[in-house]
Amino acid sequence: MKQTALAFIGAGNMARSLIGGLIADGWDPAAIHVSDPDPEQLGALTGRLGIHGHSDNRSAARAAEVLVLCVKPQQLHEVGRELAEVVQERRPLVISIAAGVRLGDLQRWLGGDCPLVRCMPNTPALVQSGATALFANEAVSSAQRDIAENIMRAVGLALWVEEEAQLDAVTALSGSGPAYIFLVIEALEEAGRELGLEEGSARLLALQTAFGAARMALESSEDAAVLRQRVTSPGGTTEKALEVLENGGLRTLIRDAMVAARDRARELADQLGAA
Repeated sequence: MKQTALAFIGAGNMARSLIGGLIADGWDPAAIHVSDPDPEQLGALTGRLGIHGHSDNRSAARAAEVLVLCVKPQQLHEVGRELAEVVQERRPLVISIAAGVRLGDLQRWLGGDCPLVRCMPNTPALVQSGATALFANEAVSSAQRDIAENIMRAVGLALWVEEEAQLDAVTALSGSGPAYIFLVIEALEEAGRELGLEEGSARLLALQTAFGAARMALESSEDAAVLRQRVTSPGGTTEKALEVLENGGLRTLIRDAMVAARDRARELADQLGAA
């Protein structure tokens, strides 16, 4: 599998992270191609990692069995049309990480009848700590599913969803989720300063607390509710703080925020698909 020829269309941050993760995981650099119109960005990536660089998307696509579309969502219509002839000729597996672009629209732009996988990664993938959900159409074989999963696992967790519509919920949870966590960290820092801590101390304590709590949850077999209860002593400081958060409607706010994100994802998909 790690000799399979891959072509990344676009050499932005996510492509760089995926390629770096794949090579670190043992993928043969000689089997990896990347295309980008920016010669400096392309040269820096190929020179550092020893992969093949192309200034033309179709040239890269002709060299590969798997295409990974790493362009911005608003560019995918144009790129799909550009690649349609090559895709129809070679029938590669096509993996899209473009947020909000439905497979039906991508299929139409590529000329139809293609094995397609749509992924929803998040920004922690840039530090190999991402969470990615994948959905495959019926044309994708089991072997191709394994390839797609291996590619996304190079930058963190990868899991499959059964329906494409579930990716809108994924967008609301893990796609936008890092921003929710950053907001909580920001609020902890601000409150810590207001309570008398120095700025640097408040920041480090907030960051390490968020990291430590996430690591505890990842390494535990218990769910978050049980872990919360275990660190909440009856009549103690944590119980008092949680009481304020619950009375303030924190759960409702988070749910409403995720509903708003999901609904916006659907609206954007409609707009992008109108091209």
